Amino acid sequence: MMGIPLQGMCNTFCDNDSVVNNVTDPTSTLTKKHNALAYHKVRESVAAGTQRIAHEFGRFNLSDVLTKNLPVYKHKACCASILH
Repeated sequence: MMGIPLQGMCNTFCDNDSVVNNVTDPTSTLTKKHNALAYHKVRESVAAGTQRIAHEFGRFNLSDVLTKNLPVYKHKACCASILH
């Protein structure tokens, strides 16, 4: 996947239900062209069995510390989870 050899499935977690539904359900329609182009490769890898998409609740999403301006308490909690 992406030029890196994998042994087994690649797990991808996201906190957006719409993304999970659009990628995992082949009958879902994508109305915007740029979304359809972006989802095409992911749908293909899910169908091939090389990637698994799963929902992760926002409160457990550790990548938020790198992508969002969080309140201090949540920032410290995310950093503590990553470092320990």
